[in-house]
Amino acid sequence: RSLSKDTVIIVDSLNNIKGYRYELWCLARAAGIRYCVFYCDVEDDDCRKWNQERREKGEDNYDDVIFEDLVRRFEKPERRNRWDSPLFELKSASSSLSDSASIVDDAVSYITKKLDSKTRDVKILQPSIATQTKRFSDANSLHELDKATQEVTNAIAEAQSRDLGMLPANGISIGKDFPPINLSRSVGLPELRRLRRTFMKLTGQTSLSGKPPPSDSDSAKRMFIDYLNRELGTS
Repeated sequence: RSLSKDTVIIVDSLNNIKGYRYELWCLARAAGIRYCVFYCDVEDDDCRKWNQERREKGEDNYDDVIFEDLVRRFEKPERRNRWDSPLFELKSASSSLSDSASIVDDAVSYITKKLDSKTRDVKILQPSIATQTKRFSDANSLHELDKATQEVTNAIAEAQSRDLGMLPANGISIGKDFPPINLSRSVGLPELRRLRRTFMKLTGQTSLSGKPPPSDSDSAKRMFIDYLNRELGTS
């Protein structure tokens, strides 16, 4: 609800999983606004030291088990990923104050710079065709979305069961009018259900941002397939 072309939103949160950063990117794209990732690159040992110092001071800190789990699960941003680009990296241990200030200035400038016809270094994300379709207007539309994603989930589960867990070389097809689902590994039904719930939630958030989610079953299937290929695909 807060997304707009006149509002700067900073998500200072545990967005350490690429799937979550992709969701944020999708929301920005649906709203037709700018987006960037600011990454504070800190060595693991430095983080452990800071966490221990906070504990000794009686300040909020992470339990060691939780801390190590966060380190293990961390997925570093990569410039080649659209949802991690543009990427501004601040190396806290090696950057001087002037270097750090320059990186911060670059990020702030990217988000706040006034645009005109000559601007080439700032990208405004454009909504895809799927997110420009008619807005869901009633419970029946939500039912269609739920039904469409369930059909895709069932097709994946059935294909894996039929092929005894082997992945088809040409991907899993749900019909000639849809792109193949290219999985990099076998995916269990619980994970498929979790991804489906995440997609449904993302679609609802997109609707709240002012851009409509797909208004028919086929559009919903294509959008869900695109999401699955990004989360689980071979590319």
